[in-house]
Amino acid sequence: MKERIPNILTYGRILAIPVLILVFYLPVEWSATAATIIFMVAAFTDWLDGYLARRWDQTSAFGAFLDPVADKLIVAAALIILVEHNPTSAESIYLALPTIVIIGREIAISALREWMAEIGERAAVAVSMIGKVKTAVQMLAITLLLYQAPIGGVSAADAGLVLLYMSAILTFYSMVIYLRAAWPILNRHDT
Repeated sequence: MKERIPNILTYGRILAIPVLILVFYLPVEWSATAATIIFMVAAFTDWLDGYLARRWDQTSAFGAFLDPVADKLIVAAALIILVEHNPTSAESIYLALPTIVIIGREIAISALREWMAEIGERAAVAVSMIGKVKTAVQMLAITLLLYQAPIGGVSAADAGLVLLYMSAILTFYSMVIYLRAAWPILNRHDT
Protein backbone atom coordinates (compact mmCIF):
# COMPACT_ATOMS: atom_id res chain seq x y z
CA MET A 1 0.00 0.00 0.00
CA LYS A 2 2.78 2.43 0.95
CA GLU A 3 4.21 2.31 -2.57
CA ARG A 4 0.89 3.47 -4.04
CA ILE A 5 0.34 6.49 -1.77
CA PRO A 6 2.16 9.02 -4.02
CA ASN A 7 0.07 7.96 -7.04
CA ILE A 8 -3.11 7.95 -4.96
CA LEU A 9 -2.37 11.56 -3.96
CA THR A 10 -1.91 12.44 -7.63
CA TYR A 11 -5.22 10.76 -8.56
CA GLY A 12 -6.83 12.71 -5.73
CA ARG A 13 -5.59 15.96 -7.24
CA ILE A 14 -7.22 15.06 -10.56
CA LEU A 15 -10.47 14.05 -8.85
CA ALA A 16 -10.43 17.35 -6.94
CA ILE A 17 -10.82 19.34 -10.17
CA PRO A 18 -14.59 18.84 -10.68
CA VAL A 19 -15.13 19.24 -6.93
CA LEU A 20 -13.21 22.54 -6.98
CA ILE A 21 -15.29 23.82 -9.89
CA LEU A 22 -18.59 22.71 -8.37
CA VAL A 23 -17.81 24.19 -4.96
CA PHE A 24 -16.54 27.46 -6.47
CA TYR A 25 -19.88 28.00 -8.23
CA LEU A 26 -22.14 27.00 -5.34
CA PRO A 27 -24.49 29.88 -4.50
CA VAL A 28 -23.48 29.93 -0.85
CA GLU A 29 -21.45 32.37 1.21
CA TRP A 30 -18.69 29.87 2.01
CA SER A 31 -18.02 28.66 -1.56
CA ALA A 32 -14.86 30.76 -2.06
CA THR A 33 -13.40 29.59 1.25
CA ALA A 34 -14.20 25.94 0.50
CA ALA A 35 -12.77 26.20 -3.03
CA THR A 36 -9.63 27.78 -1.56
CA ILE A 37 -9.22 24.91 0.92
CA ILE A 38 -9.68 22.33 -1.85
CA PHE A 39 -7.04 24.06 -3.95
CA MET A 40 -4.65 24.41 -0.99
CA VAL A 41 -4.95 20.70 -0.20
CA ALA A 42 -4.32 19.88 -3.87
CA ALA A 43 -1.27 22.17 -3.92
CA PHE A 44 0.05 20.52 -0.76
CA THR A 45 -0.39 17.04 -2.25
CA ASP A 46 1.64 18.22 -5.26
CA TRP A 47 4.60 18.64 -2.94
CA LEU A 48 3.73 15.65 -0.72
CA ASP A 49 3.44 13.01 -3.45
CA GLY A 50 6.86 13.89 -4.85
CA TYR A 51 8.42 14.01 -1.40
CA LEU A 52 7.01 10.61 -0.43
CA ALA A 53 7.94 8.99 -3.75
CA ARG A 54 11.55 10.15 -3.37
CA ARG A 55 11.80 9.41 0.36
CA TRP A 56 10.38 5.90 -0.03
CA ASP A 57 12.24 5.36 -3.30
CA GLN A 58 8.90 4.77 -5.00
CA THR A 59 9.36 6.93 -8.08
CA SER A 60 7.92 5.50 -11.26
CA ALA A 61 7.63 6.43 -14.91
CA PHE A 62 3.85 6.54 -14.54
CA GLY A 63 4.08 8.85 -11.51
CA ALA A 64 6.58 11.08 -13.31
CA PHE A 65 4.08 11.36 -16.17
CA LEU A 66 0.88 11.76 -14.13
CA ASP A 67 2.11 14.23 -11.48
CA PRO A 68 2.78 17.17 -13.83
CA VAL A 69 -0.42 16.41 -15.76
CA ALA A 70 -2.44 16.63 -12.54
CA ASP A 71 -0.73 19.90 -11.62
CA LYS A 72 -1.34 21.47 -15.00
CA LEU A 73 -4.99 20.39 -15.05
CA ILE A 74 -5.87 21.81 -11.64
CA VAL A 75 -3.96 25.05 -12.29
CA ALA A 76 -5.63 25.51 -15.69
CA ALA A 77 -9.07 24.74 -14.24
CA ALA A 78 -8.60 27.21 -11.38
CA LEU A 79 -7.31 29.96 -13.69
CA ILE A 80 -10.17 29.46 -16.14
CA ILE A 81 -12.86 29.67 -13.45
CA LEU A 82 -11.20 32.78 -12.03
CA VAL A 83 -11.19 34.50 -15.44
CA GLU A 84 -14.78 33.43 -16.11
CA HIS A 85 -16.04 34.46 -12.67
CA ASN A 86 -16.32 38.18 -13.61
CA PRO A 87 -16.30 38.20 -17.41
CA THR A 88 -17.01 41.92 -17.76
CA SER A 89 -14.78 43.31 -15.04
CA ALA A 90 -11.37 44.83 -15.58
CA GLU A 91 -10.01 42.20 -13.18
CA SER A 92 -10.87 39.46 -15.69
CA ILE A 93 -8.84 41.24 -18.35
CA TYR A 94 -5.94 41.47 -15.94
CA LEU A 95 -6.37 37.78 -15.07
CA ALA A 96 -6.67 36.70 -18.71
CA LEU A 97 -3.20 37.91 -19.71
CA PRO A 98 -1.15 35.87 -17.21
CA THR A 99 -3.57 32.95 -17.63
CA ILE A 100 -2.84 32.84 -21.36
CA VAL A 101 0.91 33.00 -20.68
CA ILE A 102 0.74 30.23 -18.06
CA ILE A 103 -1.50 27.84 -19.99
CA GLY A 104 0.25 28.58 -23.30
CA ARG A 105 3.64 27.86 -21.77
CA GLU A 106 2.43 24.58 -20.30
CA ILE A 107 1.15 23.44 -23.69
CA ALA A 108 4.37 24.49 -25.46
CA ILE A 109 6.73 22.93 -22.92
CA SER A 110 4.66 19.73 -22.69
CA ALA A 111 4.90 19.38 -26.48
CA LEU A 112 8.64 20.13 -26.34
CA ARG A 113 9.21 17.54 -23.60
CA GLU A 114 7.23 14.93 -25.53
CA TRP A 115 9.24 15.55 -28.69
CA MET A 116 12.53 15.57 -26.77
CA ALA A 117 11.58 12.25 -25.14
CA GLU A 118 10.84 10.75 -28.56
CA ILE A 119 14.36 11.54 -29.73
CA GLY A 120 15.96 10.43 -26.44
CA GLU A 121 16.84 13.92 -25.21
CA ARG A 122 14.32 14.31 -22.36
CA ALA A 123 17.05 15.19 -19.84
CA ALA A 124 17.81 18.38 -21.77
CA VAL A 125 14.47 19.82 -20.65
CA ALA A 126 14.26 18.41 -17.12
CA VAL A 127 12.45 20.40 -14.43
CA SER A 128 14.64 23.17 -13.05
CA MET A 129 14.67 25.10 -9.78
CA ILE A 130 13.07 28.09 -11.52
CA GLY A 131 10.18 25.78 -12.43
CA LYS A 132 9.73 24.82 -8.79
CA VAL A 133 9.76 28.46 -7.68
CA LYS A 134 7.30 29.33 -10.46
CA THR A 135 4.96 26.57 -9.29
CA ALA A 136 5.09 27.73 -5.66
CA VAL A 137 4.35 31.36 -6.60
CA GLN A 138 1.59 30.20 -8.95
CA MET A 139 -0.08 28.05 -6.30
CA LEU A 140 0.02 30.88 -3.74
CA ALA A 141 -1.36 33.35 -6.30
CA ILE A 142 -4.27 31.09 -7.22
CA THR A 143 -5.00 30.38 -3.56
CA LEU A 144 -5.28 34.11 -2.83
CA LEU A 145 -7.36 34.74 -5.94
CA LEU A 146 -9.79 31.96 -5.04
CA TYR A 147 -10.12 33.19 -1.47
CA GLN A 148 -11.16 36.72 -2.51
CA ALA A 149 -11.67 38.06 1.04
CA PRO A 150 -9.21 40.46 2.67
CA ILE A 151 -6.54 38.95 4.90
CA GLY A 152 -5.38 41.21 7.73
CA GLY A 153 -6.63 44.29 5.89
CA VAL A 154 -4.84 43.35 2.67
CA SER A 155 -6.85 42.45 -0.41
CA ALA A 156 -6.22 38.77 -1.17
CA ALA A 157 -7.34 39.40 -4.76
CA ASP A 158 -4.82 42.22 -5.27
CA ALA A 159 -1.97 40.26 -3.67
CA GLY A 160 -2.95 37.20 -5.71
CA LEU A 161 -2.97 39.22 -8.92
CA VAL A 162 0.51 40.61 -8.23
CA LEU A 163 1.77 37.10 -7.50
CA LEU A 164 0.06 35.77 -10.63
CA TYR A 165 1.95 38.29 -12.75
CA MET A 166 5.18 37.32 -10.99
CA SER A 167 4.31 33.71 -11.76
CA ALA A 168 3.64 34.57 -15.42
CA ILE A 169 7.04 36.28 -15.65
CA LEU A 170 8.74 33.26 -14.06
CA THR A 171 6.69 31.01 -16.37
CA PHE A 172 7.86 32.87 -19.45
CA TYR A 173 11.45 32.97 -18.19
CA SER A 174 11.46 29.22 -17.50
CA MET A 175 10.07 28.62 -21.01
CA VAL A 176 12.95 30.62 -22.45
CA ILE A 177 15.41 28.52 -20.41
CA TYR A 178 13.85 25.26 -21.67
CA LEU A 179 13.81 26.47 -25.27
CA ARG A 180 17.43 27.63 -25.07
CA ALA A 181 18.45 24.23 -23.70
CA ALA A 182 16.54 22.47 -26.46
CA TRP A 183 17.51 24.82 -29.31
CA PRO A 184 20.75 23.06 -30.32
CA ILE A 185 18.91 19.73 -30.38
CA LEU A 186 15.98 21.24 -32.30
CA ASN A 187 18.38 22.65 -34.88
CA ARG A 188 20.23 19.35 -35.16
CA HIS A 189 16.98 17.50 -35.92
CA ASP A 190 15.64 20.16 -38.28
CA THR A 191 15.11 18.69 -41.73
